[in-house]
Amino acid sequence: MNDARRIKDLLYEQVARIGKATSSPKRLELIELLCQGEKAVDTLAREASISMKLASAHLRELRAAHLVNTEKQGKYVIYRIANREVAEFWVAIRSLAEDRLVELRLALQQIACNPKELAPQDRDGLVKLARKGDVVVLDVRPSEEYLAAHLPFARSIPLDELKMRLSELPKGKMVVAYCRGPYCLMACDAVELLRKKGFDALRLPEGVAEWGIVPER
Repeated sequence: MNDARRIKDLLYEQVARIGKATSSPKRLELIELLCQGEKAVDTLAREASISMKLASAHLRELRAAHLVNTEKQGKYVIYRIANREVAEFWVAIRSLAEDRLVELRLALQQIACNPKELAPQDRDGLVKLARKGDVVVLDVRPSEEYLAAHLPFARSIPLDELKMRLSELPKGKMVVAYCRGPYCLMACDAVELLRKKGFDALRLPEGVAEWGIVPER
């Protein structure tokens, strides 16, 4: 094998490390969760519905590929995405899969609230309306995720608090609810609750990763 071939093989081998690290569905879910903000292993395990042992194993693989970083905070190890490019990679690979895989599109149709409930994905228009107060952009993720990163002019009411805090929302204005992105159902549940209570509500199927907003450290 000549030197040029050896170097070329090495280049592809290194790039393939990213593919190997993200070849597990659960590792992709962990990346999506970390796009919302830094989290401890026990939180990631609970939200991904896996054991702490398995979560730790997956996170080691992601760390070995330099997709996530860690920081010791007392007795806890905190994980976060390595940089903005990791979030962009997640959105890009998910979008490619949705474009190429019919099975994925069919699965998405099963979890969609209702096509009429999807807010227009005109980001500039939504921001302008929210800035003027004509629309309420509602973040229904856990409050710590909102504090880490959120859409412009969004207000935070976590889904598990929404029923008790409906009085904080103006009845005469459109409420656009969002959560972690198109694979998250929290905004669907929020829209269903809001409509039952007489609010004009839509779901925005995008989250901070889709908007290119990365969690603050």
